[in-house]
Amino acid sequence: MLLANPENVGSTPTLRAKRIGVHTYGEHIAFISSACRAYKPESFANINKIEISGPGGRKIVASLNIVENGDLLDAHSLGLSTAAFEMLAVPEGADVTFTLAASPRSMDFVRSKIRGERLTAIQVSSIIRDIAAHRYSKSEITAFLVASAAFLTADEVLYLTRAMADVGTRIRWDQKPAHFEAVMDKHCVGGIPGNRTSMIVVPIVAAFGLPIPKTSSRAITSPAGTADTMEVLANVDVDLAQMQRIVGAEKGCLVWGGHVNLSPADDILISVERPLSIDTPEQMVASILSKKVAAGSTHLLIDMPVGPTAKVRSAQEAAHLSKLFQFVARALGIQLEIVLTDGTQPVGRGVGPVLEARDVMAVLANEPSAPVDLRERAIALAGRILEFDPSVQGGLGPSIARRLLTNGDALAKMQRIMAAQGPPPGSPKLGTLVSEIKSPLTGRVGTIDCLRIARIARHAGAPVSKGAGIDLLKKAGDAVRAGEPLYRVHASVETDLEFATRMATEENGYHVA
Repeated sequence: MLLANPENVGSTPTLRAKRIGVHTYGEHIAFISSACRAYKPESFANINKIEISGPGGRKIVASLNIVENGDLLDAHSLGLSTAAFEMLAVPEGADVTFTLAASPRSMDFVRSKIRGERLTAIQVSSIIRDIAAHRYSKSEITAFLVASAAFLTADEVLYLTRAMADVGTRIRWDQKPAHFEAVMDKHCVGGIPGNRTSMIVVPIVAAFGLPIPKTSSRAITSPAGTADTMEVLANVDVDLAQMQRIVGAEKGCLVWGGHVNLSPADDILISVERPLSIDTPEQMVASILSKKVAAGSTHLLIDMPVGPTAKVRSAQEAAHLSKLFQFVARALGIQLEIVLTDGTQPVGRGVGPVLEARDVMAVLANEPSAPVDLRERAIALAGRILEFDPSVQGGLGPSIARRLLTNGDALAKMQRIMAAQGPPPGSPKLGTLVSEIKSPLTGRVGTIDCLRIARIARHAGAPVSKGAGIDLLKKAGDAVRAGEPLYRVHASVETDLEFATRMATEENGYHVA
């Protein structure tokens, strides 16, 4: 029990809720002044979690920090991070109380996993519910992730996927306002800069008449996610009701999945996985398929790039991952197709939101300068999705997709989707600070390090600065002379350009033979 000041014995001390403008990537953080008299701050030295109660019985669990600077927080307030304040959903200044949060019972199951035991569906579900409710500290989540990375059976991956899909929103498409029995979806395993095919595939498939409500992520470690790039062209912060209206009218959308709360436990796990570079096949499958189940998808195409610097680096890894995807998808009732694609170099010319949006619109508008590899990859993937339709004969999907692209139907559909989602929150422009990275040798471009190019683009400011990134001037197989530019780095901030240029000078990511 937390110790109150003796003058408050017999009553529950209250503090005023105060929103602290600190973004904690979804983690609930609370702050109390060291001068607080309602509670004894020295009693909290070894306390990890507290349970906060607001008016109306609303409760959240948060990590507690003590603030010594009185200018930041007064003695009568409980500060809450942005995520915690929004989850508690109380007015600024409302009276709140808190107590020591009990350790979640599901931690016993995490300890079982650490010992190498197999977990049941009920045990996995209990862990995920507690994680989604923010009852776990980051160290406890790390323990679960590391234990799972060491050993997860295929059945446990299935349990994990179901549990993650069951917390948060589950979208239904078999009822109004958008009534569809079959719902298409597409996902790329990732790791390839510029691979923005979803923004071409969705309007092609929607123009054909198949529903494809695409919920996408924002970038975590890459220079741009689909949501970041789409946000250059249209609003992506769409709520569920608006999303259903858009899909009902246009058959497709490209929105940020975080706004409709799909598989929120996955977002929490990812926030801990990424800094630790934990990205096992088992956790990848659970992450992707839980989002698709929650989104109501019935037919899913997986784009799996394979290459030496992609996420999937060999045919053997691809075979293992494909079998796991197929096992879990079959058990969940999702019809799945997996396409292995070239992961040896970036796709298109642009890396970063504004540059990638430029490439996408060039392909949709059939511009002569549009990147051929992005166009052909999108046509192939869209064609495979069209073949989910029983009326489309096997092998004819790509030709139909090409026709819908070349005759302008896909562009018209994209323009209607953009109009339905609304204008973007601003008018991002290409970064005007430019540095050219030149080839030290004369020869031919052999390979391009996707991971290195992505890191350089992020150092330039992408995706936070939407106009930052890399404009690729040479691709694998192209001839190049010594001193000729391989690519241009774009930035909006001088220090970002300096960091990216320094990194590119040390190792530019190109192998010129």
